[in-house]
Amino acid sequence: MNWILLSQIIYLPLLTFTCMRIIYDTRGTTKTLAYLLAAVFLPFIGIIVYFSFGINYRKHKMYANKSLLDTKQKETLQKEIIAHSREILANGNEPVQSRAELVNLLLKDTTSPLTNNNKVELLLNGEKKFPEVLKAIENAKHHIHIEYYIFRDDEIGNTIEKLLLKKAKEGVKIRFIYDDYGSSEIRKTLSNRLREAGIEAVPFYKIKLIAFANRLNYRNHRKIIVIDGKIGFVGGINVSDNYINKENTPDKVYWRDTHLRIEGPAITYLQYLFLSDWNSCSEQNLLLQKDMYASFDSFTHTDNKLVQIAASGPDSNSPTILYSILQAIYLAEEEILITTPYFIPGESMLDALNIAAMSGLNVKLLVPYESDTMLTNAASRAYYREILNAGVEIYRYKKGFVHAKTIVTDKKIAIVGTANMDTRSYELNFEVNAIVYDEEIAKELSEVFYNDLKDAEKIDKQSWIDRPWYIKLIDKIAKLLSPML
Repeated sequence: MNWILLSQIIYLPLLTFTCMRIIYDTRGTTKTLAYLLAAVFLPFIGIIVYFSFGINYRKHKMYANKSLLDTKQKETLQKEIIAHSREILANGNEPVQSRAELVNLLLKDTTSPLTNNNKVELLLNGEKKFPEVLKAIENAKHHIHIEYYIFRDDEIGNTIEKLLLKKAKEGVKIRFIYDDYGSSEIRKTLSNRLREAGIEAVPFYKIKLIAFANRLNYRNHRKIIVIDGKIGFVGGINVSDNYINKENTPDKVYWRDTHLRIEGPAITYLQYLFLSDWNSCSEQNLLLQKDMYASFDSFTHTDNKLVQIAASGPDSNSPTILYSILQAIYLAEEEILITTPYFIPGESMLDALNIAAMSGLNVKLLVPYESDTMLTNAASRAYYREILNAGVEIYRYKKGFVHAKTIVTDKKIAIVGTANMDTRSYELNFEVNAIVYDEEIAKELSEVFYNDLKDAEKIDKQSWIDRPWYIKLIDKIAKLLSPML
């Protein structure tokens, strides 16, 4: 038998089918061309790469969540949320009224409520976050919901574990979601110990040998804690000793990250996200019951922060987080301060930053001096020249590794969450950001940003342009792969 002829007979229809699938299915011209080139010029390998990493699962709803409400309940609740949010918007502070388009975007896209009467605290690094988390868990009365991309079986992981075991004995209901890839080290250790104690612990999208690459590609990057439906935590800090900067370990890499502690009705949407994810990766079908959230009018904090949650993933109808960040940038009038550990912006984000800078806005970007992956680092560098030419100021953090994902515009709104400024966060991962419409929090986060600049090196545009040609070539080659990173 002529194996070459047989392989051609099999390969050509497969290639034709794959190319048609890419053209029909892939969102964005750049990404479409990247996958087409890979399929055509990398026989079989390019096809495998596309079916592993490139299929538009948002369109196919592979990850569709189980409904928390029946149709009638959902319609009633949506009407209540929209009416309540518009009332808050009409009577709200200047930051929220000047960003009404952003509020309405999230209301229409995901029915994420604009909430008032929230108490918001900015937590810098693990040494600030974890004491607050432990205190909230210790005071839990009814339930504890935890969802993390990385949860390690180390000192802080064990400390939280011991406290969870204690609360379980007290009768507190505990549900725990861990990403099966990011938290791989606890699959047969910490997670089993939790289950043995009666705590419900489930992996998100368990990695299996079949479709391994696909399961590896679509991950739950969220970091959510909800206590009694009243107190919540969200941000960039995973559960790991790496995030805690101790004075007695001077050789350890300094880790700069940002998290939020929120107490108030904004937690209701974090609860909704958790339960949706829970129903998707467990065998249960939990409903959003009254004992899982507090009513909008049950909080009366004197600081009265306005908060809205932006979340998206392969289960959502649109890249909500991308749209919300774009809208925040387009609504800015004076200043945009961005911190991100990974910068692979995509065309729409690149255009937004260029337009803002060229329009005279003060746009500053803080990134790590060196990322933790060589390919991502090179791909990020390939975008710097264009935004430098537009007038964006780029700073590279040298004190350690900056892992925070934050945006501040005009010292009026602050965005803190899990989403990096890259294609993976916008299209592939499950992510969540909190948007705080408040000058006090925005100014505080702005001060944090400028303090971080003291430990950063500003890129000189001409020196960057004059880098050796071979380094720029490496960056450009990495950039070609950026739609698939």
